[in-house]
Amino acid sequence: MTFFRSALSIGLFLLIACFCASGITAEAPADTAEMKVQELHAGGDKQKHYFVIQHSADAPAEGWRLLFVLPGGSGDAQFHPFVTRIAKHAVPNNYLVVQLAAPVWTPEQAQNLVWPLDRKLAREIKFSTPEFFQAVRKEVSAKYKVDSRYLFTLPWSSSGPVGYALSLDPKSGVTGTFVAMSVFQPRNLPSLTAAKGHRYFIYHSAQDFIPITQAETARDSLQQAGAKVQFQTYQGGHGWHGNIFGDIRSGIQWLEQEAGRASQR
Repeated sequence: MTFFRSALSIGLFLLIACFCASGITAEAPADTAEMKVQELHAGGDKQKHYFVIQHSADAPAEGWRLLFVLPGGSGDAQFHPFVTRIAKHAVPNNYLVVQLAAPVWTPEQAQNLVWPLDRKLAREIKFSTPEFFQAVRKEVSAKYKVDSRYLFTLPWSSSGPVGYALSLDPKSGVTGTFVAMSVFQPRNLPSLTAAKGHRYFIYHSAQDFIPITQAETARDSLQQAGAKVQFQTYQGGHGWHGNIFGDIRSGIQWLEQEAGRASQR
């Protein structure tokens, strides 16, 4: 747990630094002006803050495909411009991109445990991240017609463990997981037997301060449990580097292909 907390603290600093150096800031990017954005609170709870981002108001006949994004680093709303760019440049028009904003319960929690898996980790925590996710998923599914075959998550860095946990929860409805630059700690997760048949796109840099062996262990352990895994490396270390949106697009396309195959069986 000590490594996990220190990794997240260092990762938060490095990830924000990478974003500033890459021009990914809190300012609204001009190239996403036409995107439709709603800022919402699940069940009216101010702590359950989320965004729904889409290209068009026209619903696909078969229903919307969903990509839930749980940002890394501090996980808060400052990542909204970047996530909007993901929706614009990396995701097809038939998707709703749903961004969760990490609630802050205490300063220590916000620094060391951005996306808590269990509300029991601190008495101030009123709900866990999986509970937050389920509340938002329920609200979005009630408001929109969705295609449940394509319900993907995109967690990175601090939110990676939650991405793995949601993939192992049959009640989450998640059918594909794109996890980037994250630790993998199965001792803090449900049984990996639930990974059988699930699809994972794992994205990691050999220069990351989080050893790439963490991602390789995730790949090998999940494959042994019967999951479908695509493993991709990139150059540059911790953070988003290089062909960011092209790489995210490739991962989403792979998840789509695998989900489509599964639905045809």
